Amino acid sequence: MNTAQDFSPAEKLVHRTRRIMRRKHYSYQTEKRYVSWIRRFIHFHSNRHPIHMGRAEIEAFLTHLAVKDHVAASTQNQALSAIVFLYRTVLDRPLEFPIDSVRARRPRTIPTVLSREELHRVLACLSGRHKLMVQLLYGGGLRASECARLRVKDLDFALRQIVVRDGKGAKDRFTILPQTLAAELRDHLQRAKRMHEQDLRRGLGAVHLPYSLERKYPGAQREWIWQYVFPSRQLSTDPKTAVTRRHHVSPSAMQKAVRKAAKLAQIDKRVTCHTFRHSFATHLLEDGYDIRTVQDLLGHKDVKTTMIYTHVLKRGGFAVRSPLDRESGARKLREPGASWSGGPEGAAAIA
Repeated sequence: MNTAQDFSPAEKLVHRTRRIMRRKHYSYQTEKRYVSWIRRFIHFHSNRHPIHMGRAEIEAFLTHLAVKDHVAASTQNQALSAIVFLYRTVLDRPLEFPIDSVRARRPRTIPTVLSREELHRVLACLSGRHKLMVQLLYGGGLRASECARLRVKDLDFALRQIVVRDGKGAKDRFTILPQTLAAELRDHLQRAKRMHEQDLRRGLGAVHLPYSLERKYPGAQREWIWQYVFPSRQLSTDPKTAVTRRHHVSPSAMQKAVRKAAKLAQIDKRVTCHTFRHSFATHLLEDGYDIRTVQDLLGHKDVKTTMIYTHVLKRGGFAVRSPLDRESGARKLREPGASWSGGPEGAAAIA
């Protein structure tokens, strides 16, 4: 039975927001987050319609998030982006004040990077398809969602490359397919193909196709090349179309496996799926590859984003030797039996 709440300003705007976001091909995850923030914004102001609110109400909501809820700057900016979308696109009433005046300043953070030895310890604590997926994250610099959404046709074993479709910013790009994973990936695909053939015999086997490809190529949704490389073990209902299909594996399941593996490997760092992408970029730069090449492989729009990984190349402390280390070396040389075969710099350290 419907209640009055079902027809509140929040719910009416939510339905309209969903339609507009789907027409503009926003991802389902972005849709969920924006809808959630719009609901919270309206409920925060006692279900007042946004058309009757302005800068004061927006600032009050953002201040509440920062002061009372203690959210991160990125979370606060995501809420602001949802509100801006609501006014600018849904209500067709652009905000009359500069957005940057209320946008939170994001702190400059340094990415967590695993050493090669730490990386092998984490991989040793993984198994099955989760290990294969994490190896692809590190071997090709993929995001967790990009790895989960890979389709059979996106793997090119002959050219040793992966085509990342509709990545961040709705961009396609090429990245590396590690040769050491080729045989294991082929075995995995054979198992996935047998599961797909079983689905076809049951009258299933259709997969979600992006945009209007399902109408343009009616039979493509059951073709092997369009299937996910890492299909889910269970069937699920598409939240947009209410159609039951076999979706790809959940990135959150891989995230849980990574956290468990890092704990077992006794890595004293915060390790996430994205850590392997950071490690991919850093280790390529360590090996002498050009930063522009790494930028293309990662799909960064601006090389400044890629340059954050050069911090590791400085070997900590900007390659400056601590004076405490120099003092320790000098004391050892003063010990009985110590000899010096260095140059003037070493002699000066002993003097």
